[in-house]
Amino acid sequence: MLAVNYSTIRNNLKTYCDEATENNETVIVTRKDEKNVVILSLEKYNRMIKAAQNEEYLAMLDRGIAQLSSGNGQQHELIEVEEDE
Repeated sequence: MLAVNYSTIRNNLKTYCDEATENNETVIVTRKDEKNVVILSLEKYNRMIKAAQNEEYLAMLDRGIAQLSSGNGQQHELIEVEEDE
């Protein structure tokens, strides 16, 4: 992980973008008043988003299992749908 001030990033943007994409680095751009930003590759960003979505989904499944275990489930009959011929 690299931490670089705003002026340095502005003067060397290509270099730090290459670090993020080619070397899988996370670049923190430090700014005044702690309004920092992060530069990372799209691939790394997509992995983070997918991991967060998976975590949310697994938490939802855990809540459902806990509800069933505590007797808060409902039983329903299956509805059969006829296939179009």
